[in-house]
Amino acid sequence: MVKIAPSILAADFGRLKDEVKKVEDAGADYLHIDVMDGHFVPKITVGPDIVKCLRPHSRLIFDVHLMVKEPERQISSFIEAGADLVTVHAEACAHLHGALTEVKKRNVKAGVALNPATSPEVLSYVLPLIDLVVIMTVNPGLGGQTFLKEILPKIKVVKEMLLKAGVPVEIQVDGGINPQVAPLAVKEGADVLVAGAAVFGTPNPAEAMQRIRESCKIGH
Repeated sequence: MVKIAPSILAADFGRLKDEVKKVEDAGADYLHIDVMDGHFVPKITVGPDIVKCLRPHSRLIFDVHLMVKEPERQISSFIEAGADLVTVHAEACAHLHGALTEVKKRNVKAGVALNPATSPEVLSYVLPLIDLVVIMTVNPGLGGQTFLKEILPKIKVVKEMLLKAGVPVEIQVDGGINPQVAPLAVKEGADVLVAGAAVFGTPNPAEAMQRIRESCKIGH
């Protein structure tokens, strides 16, 4: 069954602890934490202190997505704060291999995110270091965008690359996920779906996640 990672970008930050508990109780698999620095992307969101504050209140996998310039400088602080998985953007790293090595040596899972226009070829030489590939189906930095269907073939290309290499890497799709487009992503090979407004923006997150999961079964 497809995994769902609600993004706190769409949560009510005035009651963030309760929002996280709500999606955890509703059956979320990961908690997707979008970190933005105002440089790599226009917005600024959360730092490691927020992760540290939330960590004692949740058993979810903390999936920290660093949408920041020079992510190498931030990796340690987010791992110390409680990240279980740290994703860096291929476009933001001067030395992608080095950044991933830094994550892995701390015994934390490592991910690489690819913006819509980034070729999957950048993954070729780092496959042994990664646990997750994040395929952006919107341009990063703003919640509530529309899913870019032209990125669907990229999911399939990455899936085939991973199968050929024989590495146990999950594919996460991030951007504009809802019950209408979720099955399209899963059909091409997505394992984990990041959902912001489609989960946090509803009165019943459990029902919202169930709708996404059911749509993916129908899609198959």
